[in-house]
Amino acid sequence: MSLKLALNATALLSPLTGIGQYVLNLAKELIKSGTIDLDFFYALYWQKTILDSPVAYSNQLRSSIRDYVPCSYELSRFLQKLRFTQHTKNNKFDLYHEPNYLLMPFDGPSVVTVHDLSWIHYPELHPVNRVRALNKYFEKSLENANYILTDSEYVRQEIIQLLSVKPDKVQAIHLGVDALFQPHTEEDVKAILQKYGLIYNRYLLAVGTLEPRKNLNFALQAYQQLPSDLRKIFPLIIIGMRGWKLSELDYSLQRSINREEIKLLGYIPRTDLAAITAGATTLIYPSIYEGFGLPPLEAMACGVPPIISAVSSLPEVVRDGGVTIAPTDQQALTNAINRLIDDPAYRKKLGRQALKLAQPMTWQFCAAQTYQAYQKTLSLY
Repeated sequence: MSLKLALNATALLSPLTGIGQYVLNLAKELIKSGTIDLDFFYALYWQKTILDSPVAYSNQLRSSIRDYVPCSYELSRFLQKLRFTQHTKNNKFDLYHEPNYLLMPFDGPSVVTVHDLSWIHYPELHPVNRVRALNKYFEKSLENANYILTDSEYVRQEIIQLLSVKPDKVQAIHLGVDALFQPHTEEDVKAILQKYGLIYNRYLLAVGTLEPRKNLNFALQAYQQLPSDLRKIFPLIIIGMRGWKLSELDYSLQRSINREEIKLLGYIPRTDLAAITAGATTLIYPSIYEGFGLPPLEAMACGVPPIISAVSSLPEVVRDGGVTIAPTDQQALTNAINRLIDDPAYRKKLGRQALKLAQPMTWQFCAAQTYQAYQKTLSLY
């Protein structure tokens, strides 16, 4: 008999960031397994099918409402709780999985996924409304959950140590890599690269929502330390939707864009992102804090060695498949970029290591472990 699961899939209603990718790929693999009967909750409505592509502009619309409508978060949360509980009371579910921190009310066993604790360590890097909501509801959500999942052992240990949660209540399950991300020859990706004016293996890449935690200003400053002739040959390509607290970054970006050293592509289709990742010299990912970090793993799956900051979960994910630097050491980042450009043998060796390390990390394996966690939750309830 199939396990009947209620899954909050609201993260699919906006351009897919890391949490959206988690929900999408986990759900697809659970459906493929044939062991689970899924109902998806999309903010205010339910359906049996998964959204393969995000609803356009819904994130920007929700952000505008949050910014200009008084108490909009509380109102939205109230309405979501109402619609969620109406459906779960009228339909018998074996389990509820909340993949985005804050549980809805549910009369039955529940699992919650906690991706990171960045708002605790760096509240100044997040929107005020988000920090306020998480401070208000998060610890109660952990108390109410029967089982807690994290994307990394690093975050698991943080939850145990900082929030005094019992170790046997928390399990780390690494995320996977979309099959789109794999090594590609120049010929494979030529058409897509031409669309964006890019040359295979002749650009540096940064991927992620434009927000302070990604430390892009630091990356730009390190990039500017490269010789000007090298910057002309190796532009920095930035991919990701606009986030929050961007005034300082916008100023730095505008100066560089005017010199045609930076290309800001915004949010692009996943097929294009995979091709551009495979054609990059390196991925630059010097985040201040990450609960996992999908872009470095996706680069590794393409045989492209990432440069990461040696903090939080990133060394756990990348291991020996990339270069680590302190997220405050500009010279170290500049040197790392220089070496990957100047030493093709080193870059290829590191790329082979990266590919080997990334290959076992699949969404199928993530979903299988998550299903086992569901079974464990049911046995404990």
